[in-house]
Amino acid sequence: MCNLYSHTRNVEAIRKLFARFDVAAQVVPQPGIFPDYAAPIIRNEGGTPTLAMTRWGMPSSKKALLDAATKRADKLRAKGKEVDFDQLLRMEPDGGTTNVRNTSSSHWKRWLGVESRCLVPFTSFSEFDWSAKQDVWFAFGEERPTAFFAGLWTPQWTSVRKIKNGEETIDLYAFLTTDPNSEVGAIHPKAMPVILTTPEECEAWMTAPWEQARALQRPLSDGSLDIVARGVKKDGAEPDADRLAQASLL
Repeated sequence: MCNLYSHTRNVEAIRKLFARFDVAAQVVPQPGIFPDYAAPIIRNEGGTPTLAMTRWGMPSSKKALLDAATKRADKLRAKGKEVDFDQLLRMEPDGGTTNVRNTSSSHWKRWLGVESRCLVPFTSFSEFDWSAKQDVWFAFGEERPTAFFAGLWTPQWTSVRKIKNGEETIDLYAFLTTDPNSEVGAIHPKAMPVILTTPEECEAWMTAPWEQARALQRPLSDGSLDIVARGVKKDGAEPDADRLAQASLL
């Protein structure tokens, strides 16, 4: 599961792969993009592709929230507390779903149309190496050119992301995953992001009927990606400096 990536280039670099979009947000370098934070996406919005800052993490399924609320209710009842389950379910925090794999699920089918598709620009992405206990960063060479994840988005979704903040109404996105190619599979054998690398692929993702666009949910060919960093939470950071930065937050 890809839960960390970077985007460090400008709007002009994005336009090399997909040129026709309005700009509604300032793009700044983001060497580490984490779940439930905002990042730029090009989203089909009112018939016009628009570059906008959007929060990472699409709504989780009703079943996932129901299961989580049921566990919380059981714990409260075990402590002798009364539970208003409907209210508990309504306020169940949803950190969001960052990666979408099973596009045949009824939960995701509502967002497969052109109006809900987006392009997520990135320059590198990380998969966690559990054997070495470190992040491993992949990119298209050391120069890290811009590419896109094939994404989905939804506007003005109301949910509880964090209990302390209560209900929020926000725009959300996630990107598709698929089987890994050889480079990613050596680190994370379950999945890799769906990556678009040509203007034709980007155009198809943003305009084609799902019956055609679904063919893009496939791994990159073997040998396409390079490992460009290890052991850091932000691509471009020195490992020792990154550990110190992390420690200062504890």
